[in-house]
Amino acid sequence: MKILTLLLFLVSLGTCLYVYFGYPLLLWLVSRIRSRPVRRRPITPPVTLVIAAFNEEAIIAAKLENSLALDYPSEELEIVVVSDGSTDSTDEIVRGFAHAGVHLVSRPREGKLRALSAGVDRAGGDIVILTDANSFLEPDSLALLVENFADPEVGGVCGNKKYLSADGGDSTAEGEGLYWRYDKWQKKLESSIGSIFAADGAFYAIRKDLFVPVDDPAQADDIAISARVVLQGFRLLYEPAAVAWEEAPREGRKEFRRKIRVVNHTVRALLGLRGGLWTSGFYSLELLSHKLARYFVPFTLIALLITNLILIDEHLLFVAFLVAQLHFYLLAIAGLLLRGHRLGQVRLLSVPYFFTLVNGAALLGMLSVCKGERRATWKPRDS
Repeated sequence: MKILTLLLFLVSLGTCLYVYFGYPLLLWLVSRIRSRPVRRRPITPPVTLVIAAFNEEAIIAAKLENSLALDYPSEELEIVVVSDGSTDSTDEIVRGFAHAGVHLVSRPREGKLRALSAGVDRAGGDIVILTDANSFLEPDSLALLVENFADPEVGGVCGNKKYLSADGGDSTAEGEGLYWRYDKWQKKLESSIGSIFAADGAFYAIRKDLFVPVDDPAQADDIAISARVVLQGFRLLYEPAAVAWEEAPREGRKEFRRKIRVVNHTVRALLGLRGGLWTSGFYSLELLSHKLARYFVPFTLIALLITNLILIDEHLLFVAFLVAQLHFYLLAIAGLLLRGHRLGQVRLLSVPYFFTLVNGAALLGMLSVCKGERRATWKPRDS
């Protein structure tokens, strides 16, 4: 019994260490051995900016003004807004930009994935840029993103989402920012090797002829769309110079619920790749390690705590490890209680708090998938 408990303890500990340290180390080592440069140069092919919107009356005008001001030839830039059953004045505001060449596709509420598919169908550009209504682009970001398509091996490019400061929010923003920087570091390594595991829905581009419609609207749109670019034999890159800005999450409770939905959508998108998830060489390792394995971490954390309690009498090391775990969770609780105060933004508290929040959401998200919950529609993050 003790041997099985020890084995479970070691497997749980090994899984956590691999996800957060082993996989990044593997990427770093491979990037030192096998680096694939990109043959990029300034090009201006016809592109279509596709914006999926649901009840975005507060920001859609600013988003369109931002899009029209991009440093890209206006005759080569088409803007399409797909209103996914908006019930506010989003459609009316978008129609007000018709004189500037903005096109509105108004359709019943069926979810973001189907809205984006409708936008791509309407697109006339060779390259489609998919971006969220609450993501505001730097003037040169579109041109920098497109430069990578001068390389015929490149099928998609993901921009660099950055967070604005969240004044009046809680320490969730501090944890999110740190986590996002860690995630982007991994994307840089993946991109230098071949392809990143998937794009971020805030701002990315693909060749239109590589777009594969996905029937299931309950999947994460960015993963469902961008991963299929790689499965067709093309590279999916990360372009850190192409910057899109979003407001950081303001309140942990809302962000927690949103992350549960994201986990549900993401797992369904990964499973929707079917055989491609398992048979695509190193890219399969990226899909499994960068994302899917992370969602199993909360289960390993629970197993780690339980097995540690059982083994506490076996060696002093188990006592020390248990004390470390309990201290970590106490700091997470303190971070939760102080998340609205400046003290809660100290990394000693904000990191354990956000780590626990993310893994709690992953746990509930995975359980929601197991229960068969499907969430086809989406609600944008408050901006």
